[in-house]
Amino acid sequence: MKIQKEIIEFEKGKSFKLFSPSLKNCFFWHYHPEIELVYVEASNGIRHVGKNISGFTNSELLLIGANVPHLNFDYGIQTECKQMVLQMRENFLQDIILPVPEFDSIKNLLERSHLGLSFSGKTKSLVVEKLQIIKDKNSFESLIGLIEILQILSNSTEVSEINKEDTRVKWFLNDKIRMGTIYDYIHENHDKKPNVNEIAKIVSLSTPAFCRYFKKQTNMTFTDFVNNYRINQAKIYLLKDSSVTEVCFQVGFESLSYFNKLFKQHTGETPSEFKKKHFKPIEINGRIGVINRESSCNKSF
Repeated sequence: MKIQKEIIEFEKGKSFKLFSPSLKNCFFWHYHPEIELVYVEASNGIRHVGKNISGFTNSELLLIGANVPHLNFDYGIQTECKQMVLQMRENFLQDIILPVPEFDSIKNLLERSHLGLSFSGKTKSLVVEKLQIIKDKNSFESLIGLIEILQILSNSTEVSEINKEDTRVKWFLNDKIRMGTIYDYIHENHDKKPNVNEIAKIVSLSTPAFCRYFKKQTNMTFTDFVNNYRINQAKIYLLKDSSVTEVCFQVGFESLSYFNKLFKQHTGETPSEFKKKHFKPIEINGRIGVINRESSCNKSF
């Protein structure tokens, strides 16, 4: 699937839209001229914005600038997943923010958003709370609430840039390779032995050309990407209470020690530490089960 331009429609008289999409089984690698604020809540998922490809656990709050290619955040998630997506009209920055000097910090925030901004901690919790409030307000009150949300984000220190360079769509327009084909191949073969020669042939490139292309697109080698995907899948299995040894082989690693080493490199903790941190056994109706201590997936948006 080639990159697609999403056409976003807004209600008459509204400067933004707030909704809860669900595209779990759809690979939607896309861009749009509207700036987007995304909150996604799931046990584990893939974050692909611009050149950045990484995983998230529990939840993610992202501000994505105009024309920055990104993958839908619920792609491939088989567990419960909830999203709130807020999209601002294409002229929002120019017509509403730029003319007002009191909005200078918001202007700087929106201008930085082309790098992809990830928010954490109290900022994330507060913004999610306010998003839930404004979805039930009238047009004027919801706009004031959005300005308040943007002000909170603009003043936050709990933020990281997920791309180090401009990855807006002009950089991708000459891409003729089907990234969806590559994702599908890795998804189907990550637990086996994905072969770079095989996928290169599938997308009609020589192996050296594919390797150059893939590194340019993702800032990762094919092997690193596969291992990153395996680690993200491993998190899912660990959150389902599989043992570390079972998970190691389920996701395609042949060495338990290498799996432990790589998992810690990616997450900062061993698989055992990850599992212990996010789960504890509880008793439900006389049976032992597990709950995620940090996720709030059971609440309604």
